[in-house]
Amino acid sequence: MPSTHAMSGTAIPFSLFLLTYGRWQYPFLFGLSLAICWSFLVCVSRVYMGMHSVLEVITGCLYSLLILAVFQSTLDQIDSFYLTSHHAPLVIVILHVGLGFLAFTLDSWSTSRGDTAQALGTGAGAALASHLNHQLGLLADPPLSSLPLALPPLSAALLARSLLRLLLGVVVLLATRAAMKAVTIPLACRVFGLPAGDVRQARQHMEVELSYRYIVYGTVSFSCVCLVPLLFSYLNLS
Repeated sequence: MPSTHAMSGTAIPFSLFLLTYGRWQYPFLFGLSLAICWSFLVCVSRVYMGMHSVLEVITGCLYSLLILAVFQSTLDQIDSFYLTSHHAPLVIVILHVGLGFLAFTLDSWSTSRGDTAQALGTGAGAALASHLNHQLGLLADPPLSSLPLALPPLSAALLARSLLRLLLGVVVLLATRAAMKAVTIPLACRVFGLPAGDVRQARQHMEVELSYRYIVYGTVSFSCVCLVPLLFSYLNLS
């Protein structure tokens, strides 16, 4: 309680809808319907799999909607600070790691604690990558006068390019995840003096689980937001 899958399954699609509507040209009802269907399917899957009760799922959805309502008006200020402030990297790391420690101290070990740390690590990596992109002048935003952007016409060339980008991006991210996972858990066990023979048992220690989730998924999301787009640019797939 609450369902972290229901929270992320509500926060992600509705955030995407709120942040892209007005930036891209598409019907309001289409975007809203897509967000609702996405959230509904994730929430129903948790009940169907027997992982959560209906009340836990509803609570997770309501938590996410409340958080979105509170922070929606401040997103531009937060985004500006993350992109432009020289103190942003330090704030990002302290904030996300601090929230992870808070989540782990609220209760005994459970998969939801790991899911929370994974979400926070992913957010930290993406925020750090966005800051670096802005500081280096990479992936610059289009001028406000050009918004909303028109969707490109559907064609065979566009589909082929999109499929190639998807396959290449997935391969890079899976390789990054596998490499970081193979290194992080044994290293964390060695640093904290814990036996590394039983990986599942080792990950029930806060030190190992936090290190694993933050380093692995922080690196994956950093690669997704910064390194993979650079690779696309180099291969003329942007």
